[in-house]
Amino acid sequence: MMRSSQPLTGTNGRRCKEDEKLINATLRPGKRGYIIDTRSLNIAQQARAKGGGFEQEAHYPQWRRIHKCIERFNILQESLIKLVEACNDQSHNMDRWLSKLEASNWLTHIKEILTAACLAAQCIDREGASVLVHGTEGTDSTLQVTSLAQIILDPRCRTIHGFESLVVREWLQAGHPFQQRCAQSAYSNSKQKWEAPVFLLFLDCVWQILRQFPCSFEFNEQFLIMLFEHAYASQFGTFLGNNENERSKLKLPQKTMSLWSWVNRSEELSKFQNPLFEANSLVIWPSVAPQSLQLWEGVFLRWNRPSKFLDEAHEEMINIIKYN
Repeated sequence: MMRSSQPLTGTNGRRCKEDEKLINATLRPGKRGYIIDTRSLNIAQQARAKGGGFEQEAHYPQWRRIHKCIERFNILQESLIKLVEACNDQSHNMDRWLSKLEASNWLTHIKEILTAACLAAQCIDREGASVLVHGTEGTDSTLQVTSLAQIILDPRCRTIHGFESLVVREWLQAGHPFQQRCAQSAYSNSKQKWEAPVFLLFLDCVWQILRQFPCSFEFNEQFLIMLFEHAYASQFGTFLGNNENERSKLKLPQKTMSLWSWVNRSEELSKFQNPLFEANSLVIWPSVAPQSLQLWEGVFLRWNRPSKFLDEAHEEMINIIKYN
């Protein structure tokens, strides 16, 4: 499986023979390859008019291009704003809550991302095919798909250290612009031009798979919530900057402590371990049916839960009733 940004074919159908040779070199004898473009055909054609575009079939005869549209930037941010608004609605009206949840399209985005990831994983697992995934820059939806496909296929990515390596390799080193995407709090009802909850959506997708396969992951839900929190606000330098070049120029490795060095201490690691974990070497196939996807309460309803005081009061009242 490979990832890249879009090819710069433009309206003139420019070629890069080095790219063609490189991509064709990954094909196994007698096998086809699949190019999964995370844009709709219409958006890809619009990008072509601006100098970008997609691979020409004539120059990639052994490859089949598939468009799996995953929304980007302002659409995702609007969706998050609507979801947060719905979760903060104190009217306690069931119809209103369900209507707002549906209107946010948050779970629809999760379904689209998981569907594309499952497609990539199926091409590799069931056909032994090579897969190239790209979007526009190759630093957003592309990373969601490649990361989730690896979690589906590779049991090492379901361990704590394996998942940490996945985030480093597929997000930090691949150049996901955390500084731009996570400019404000995830719960903010305002937005900046390049802000988008791309990483949060990825973590939500992982949580959906974790919920469906609770024994196949070494880490628990709290581990994912911790990563979400540090992506937006952290005392560590791991998620600062937009790429490795910026982090190097800012000398973050020398000036800040790594999040992983803190997480991997034994006293912290125990908080993130899943007591139900049993190593599973099999491929896991998450369901993307609407009834299989749920709202991540641990993130979006965390402030709406009853306080510990109310929980204790409720328990005490039950005991009083029981003994009387």
